[in-house]
Amino acid sequence: SLQLLQKFKQQHPEIPTKSGLMMGLGESNDDIAKVLEDLHAHGVTMLTLGQYLQPSLQHLAVERYVPPIEFDMLAKRAKEIGFHHAACGPFVRSSYHADLQASGQEVK
Repeated sequence: SLQLLQKFKQQHPEIPTKSGLMMGLGESNDDIAKVLEDLHAHGVTMLTLGQYLQPSLQHLAVERYVPPIEFDMLAKRAKEIGFHHAACGPFVRSSYHADLQASGQEVK
């Protein structure tokens, strides 16, 4: 996945690249921070981090509900790494404010 993102960014540097992660399935914040570094190193410029919610009993159970303060800390870390935009919070999904991002508007 990282190589695909990197190759796309190399071929289309003017197009923002975006990736997203759902948290709450057993990962640590150190795991997430490492993934953020990897994503940025491979040309990803936009990021979403959200809380995984079990859609049905047939899906994986939530292992942990991530507190909002941890999402805030990861958003700060993402900005420090160099992401142009990082939407991080329990209700953030991969399409979070996609309409504003596509138009180039600032997303808060």
